[in-house]
Amino acid sequence: MKKTNIAIAALAMSACLLTAGMVSASEDSDWAYIEGKGKMLVGITMFAPMNYEEDNELIGFDTELTKAVCEKLGVEPEFIEINWDSKEIELNSKNIDCIWNGMCITEERKENMSISDPYLLNTQALVMKTDREEEIMADVSGLTVVAEQGSTGEGKLLGTIEDDDTVVVSAEEFFKNSNYVAVDSMAKALMEVKAGTADLAIIDSVCALAMVGEGTDYADMTVNLDNNFGEQKYGIAFRKGSDTTEKVNAAIKELYEDGTVGQIAEKYGLSDILIVD
Repeated sequence: MKKTNIAIAALAMSACLLTAGMVSASEDSDWAYIEGKGKMLVGITMFAPMNYEEDNELIGFDTELTKAVCEKLGVEPEFIEINWDSKEIELNSKNIDCIWNGMCITEERKENMSISDPYLLNTQALVMKTDREEEIMADVSGLTVVAEQGSTGEGKLLGTIEDDDTVVVSAEEFFKNSNYVAVDSMAKALMEVKAGTADLAIIDSVCALAMVGEGTDYADMTVNLDNNFGEQKYGIAFRKGSDTTEKVNAAIKELYEDGTVGQIAEKYGLSDILIVD
């Protein structure tokens, strides 16, 4: 009887250890965590052509690509609007599972997060009232410039993102005698210029070219790309060490191969800046 009890106890202990091991393995896998929920929480900010609303529907290049990837991976996307400056906090606290919103890849971000293969080219653009372009480009001393807090534009202007060999004009040097004001989104930066509370904005060229000019709400404004502040590439960010990154990379590769990515890029006028390996 005692031997039987000992054997049963040993089997029970083995089962517990096996279960604990399975739970531990699951907890170590970020993808298992997301798959277990059945949905991926996607952190975004609103700007065309990446994620924006039209007729009360969320659309955009990143929106459609996210949906296509999630369909392949068997999970539902849930889009959550975040404060861009708090994106890493939101990610690490698991309020979101990824940042998929035209995010420029930088060395600092690669150190703090797991980032996908790059998929779009970008640079920094200056946006200003059309009738002031010549004046502003001649001298920005004393002028008020706005950028999204936590953005690449801000990093370039403040010098927290180092210039690389793609830079022709240093944004930090160009704006050294300007007055910088941070705002909470690139869309807000454009509104400040339109309202006259800022003289110019530095924002992603992908955003600027989609949102400014004839036929837009900013028809009286101009996108200036004369200063080459350097080339950037967009990537998708996941938690540091996440195994979801490779899952998403593989899914996007399949979507490139079947033509889906190309079709989405063409729809939003991004074919020329699509990164194709």
